[in-house]
Amino acid sequence: MKAMILAAGLGARLRPLTDTTPKALVDVGGVPLLKVLLERLAHAGVTEVVVNTHYLADKITNFLEDKKREGLKVEISRETFFPLETGGGLKKAAWFFDDGKPFFLHNCDIFTELDLAAMYKAHLESGALATLAVKERPSSRQLLFDPELNLRGRSDASKEGLEWAGAPVNGPLRLAFSGVHVISPEIFPLMTETGVFSIMDVYLRLAGAGAKIKGFRMDGSYWTDIGTLEKLEALRRRTAQTGIKI
Repeated sequence: MKAMILAAGLGARLRPLTDTTPKALVDVGGVPLLKVLLERLAHAGVTEVVVNTHYLADKITNFLEDKKREGLKVEISRETFFPLETGGGLKKAAWFFDDGKPFFLHNCDIFTELDLAAMYKAHLESGALATLAVKERPSSRQLLFDPELNLRGRSDASKEGLEWAGAPVNGPLRLAFSGVHVISPEIFPLMTETGVFSIMDVYLRLAGAGAKIKGFRMDGSYWTDIGTLEKLEALRRRTAQTGIKI
């Protein structure tokens, strides 16, 4: 099983910490967050990982060289001139996913106790093109699903109205995306977008054309992002009390 970790971002909201440390390597529970993600993916059955890099790329590369001894085959997808965002970054690394099997795509700036193996199993059973971990929580951006958890649109507090993928749905489920995907490689020929683009735009376009983009509810699992220093400190306090669940 393969996975990609998205680690090319600047981590601007974590400054001054990220002036010298990429956000993927910030300390959580005494270890870099990237180490936690690698261990959780390996526990779920992942054996090969590609990590995209841009900001402070050499520090991430040096860290990953050391991690290869833990049994994971690790590759780097270097975004030299600027970050390509989630969709552009994945498309650039399409060469890595050559085994015909679904794979994980995982943000580097989240901490979660989501059951990755259960999510992967649900993806296989549904036959979806992509499965998105979602949670009922406050967020300025919400994805919209029908009762069968098919993606049907999104809402964004910074924009007026709702953006639908196909026909509107009455009383849609509003769920926040948690930064973890399982994706079937059949998506790559369908990614007509180029350059810098969001994978969510791809999902909405494909869902509007009839593709099965599913949600996987993780309401009972702990989740947080580390988008601000306050959130990072809150996570550090929690892991100091509870430890890190792999």
